[in-house]
Amino acid sequence: MHRRHLTAAALAAALLAAWPVAAQDTVKIGLILPMTGPSASTGREIEAAAKLYLQQNGTTVAGKTIELIVRDDTGTADVTKRLAQELVVKDKVSVLAGFGLTPLAAAAAPIATQAKVPQVIMAAATAVTTEASPFIVRTSFTLPQVTVPLAEWSAQNGIKTVVTLVSDYAPGLDAQKAFAERFGKAGGTVVEQLQVPLKNPDFAPFLQRVADAKPDAVFVFVPSGFGAVFMKQFVERGLDKSGIRLIATGDVTDDELLDKIGDVALGTITTHHYSAAHDSAENKAFVQAFQAANGGMRPNFMAVGGYDGMHLIIEALKKTNGATDGQGLVDAMKGMSWTSVRGPVSIDPDTRDIIQNVYVRKVEKRDGGLYNVEFATIEAVKDPVKAAK
Repeated sequence: MHRRHLTAAALAAALLAAWPVAAQDTVKIGLILPMTGPSASTGREIEAAAKLYLQQNGTTVAGKTIELIVRDDTGTADVTKRLAQELVVKDKVSVLAGFGLTPLAAAAAPIATQAKVPQVIMAAATAVTTEASPFIVRTSFTLPQVTVPLAEWSAQNGIKTVVTLVSDYAPGLDAQKAFAERFGKAGGTVVEQLQVPLKNPDFAPFLQRVADAKPDAVFVFVPSGFGAVFMKQFVERGLDKSGIRLIATGDVTDDELLDKIGDVALGTITTHHYSAAHDSAENKAFVQAFQAANGGMRPNFMAVGGYDGMHLIIEALKKTNGATDGQGLVDAMKGMSWTSVRGPVSIDPDTRDIIQNVYVRKVEKRDGGLYNVEFATIEAVKDPVKAAK
């Protein structure tokens, strides 16, 4: 029977028939990532980080061998769903992980629920994503989590009017809503809200509207990998010399791509949960090891989501003594805390989302390269959407 044509009932039966796998000597982790297409940098970073974690910490847990199976979903939700089915039914994975974009994570969520397999999200950042399945646990971030601190910082630092410009899909709408609500409560005014198509984006006409509105600042969210295109058009439209300040989430000044964006990024203020320039012994060792293992490639926030995602899975397996019952693994993950390369983190036992520091950063030149240099810290930030419920 072709996987695409499984009925819901047949699929559920097939998924459950693939279980349990606790007696196996090998624990398989299915890593579903966009390794090709516009989000390929996300997949490349997460895969590299996951493999680095295993290289550093070994591939044996509680007497069982860890096997990582990487699959390319090309950034397409239908492919993600098919791969998740195949990994569970055919490969008998104990954990699904990765998920570079929100629609991809959503596509796999029913599979995780039906098969009772933990789904560790290492990238996708829409706030409600963890609610799509009780088996989802997130090690990346949510857009409101990193956006609200920027709205508060802006209002406290002389910015009174803002135009928001976001990619037109769930995380972008999350960021837009979170910024507008918190900025408004702090006394600021959002004069216009712009949404740019996610596929083949042309920012030029939207940037012209920003120029015409003459706000104090433009707040921007685009997914990882799209920042270079945005910055190029930002300069071409002359906004870098307009006096309009550029503020953004850290996706825009992605560490891996920042040097390619160039000096136009200098001075950009962003908020995010990780920078390759984060000043800690753990991060310095991580950056050095990551670059050594990947031809000098700089780790970004996606890499950290992958690295910590592997830590979460391995530590959960240790707590279960190698047992791979899905609910048992998820229960082991809830409430877990550790010192990450990004700083102290924990998994909220109620929402299965990560609690972490958010940093205010400025793009500066250091050691011949561009970096997001942190200058303020907001500690232990929960996802504000769920915290408000």
